[in-house]
Amino acid sequence: MNIDFGARTREAKEINEKSWSIVGNIVKGDTPQDRIIKRCVIATGDTGFCELMRFNNDPVNAGIKAIKSGAPIFTDIRMAQVGITKRGHKSEIRCVLDVGLEIAEKRGITRTSAGFISLAEELDGAIIVIGNAPSAALTVCRMIEEGLHPALLVATPVGFVNAAESKELVRTMDAPSITCVGTRGGTPVAVAVVNELVEIALRK
Repeated sequence: MNIDFGARTREAKEINEKSWSIVGNIVKGDTPQDRIIKRCVIATGDTGFCELMRFNNDPVNAGIKAIKSGAPIFTDIRMAQVGITKRGHKSEIRCVLDVGLEIAEKRGITRTSAGFISLAEELDGAIIVIGNAPSAALTVCRMIEEGLHPALLVATPVGFVNAAESKELVRTMDAPSITCVGTRGGTPVAVAVVNELVEIALRK
């Protein structure tokens, strides 16, 4: 039985199970990594994500450990904050857009980048989730180079300006990360990754 925290009615649960059954014929394995890939395919309706997802520095175990310990989760935009399940874990989910406006205006940088900079002292040991903003992914990479140690960095920004490049840089960092290759990605992918990690953590 697959868990979908948003599927609460009988019909919703039936749709969820059918989706997993269909994708199970595409992604054959059932390792935690396979399950994350399956959920990303379901979230996007794009089987291409079978080949696009990348896992660096043992991120699944790092993510499970962080979720079980109640590590905070910081998102780049509110869509990710809203999309991540609030059930099955005790982690606080915060959006960096709630802080950093003065830094953004003073430095002329994006609000997401400024938000992560503003919260720098709270990011060690946290799960960082970036599904939309390549600028934020680049900023977090610089922070890692300067000594930041997140428990897990999920970075799947989408688009044609720095999206592919920022994810490539993430994969060079000495930090557990889950990313995707190229211009595709987006908040639904990042949310799918985290929600499946929550389910996997519950099964452990």
